[in-house]
Amino acid sequence: MKRAGILNRHLAGALAELGHGHEVLVCDAGMPIPDGPRVVDLAFRAGVPSFAEVLEGLLAELVVEGATAAEEVRAANPAAAGLLADRFPELALVPHERLKELSAGARLIVRTGEARPYANVLLRCGVFF
Repeated sequence: MKRAGILNRHLAGALAELGHGHEVLVCDAGMPIPDGPRVVDLAFRAGVPSFAEVLEGLLAELVVEGATAAEEVRAANPAAAGLLADRFPELALVPHERLKELSAGARLIVRTGEARPYANVLLRCGVFF
């Protein structure tokens, strides 16, 4: 058994398969999940695990070169907006409908138990060198 890092075997395996330019959608429990991308559903109950917890865990494992979120997050979910602004100073904001369209191209979708609106972000993988 691993001592540290991500213990969920489905998520650990999916992360190991990602390459430069692949996208990962980290989403709340209410985000529509498109057909196609691999999905790791971590939702246990409303709020568990939180968007912030999952995002922090993923950022400890991934190199991220860009991030996109819904512009509606600023008004509807200031806590998530603040978290995203802190982690991604050059965060791209698009209408929520556009984020849903973009999520169809994600290589991996990680669903959290977050129950607050617009706690979603599309991460673009970078390289460590």
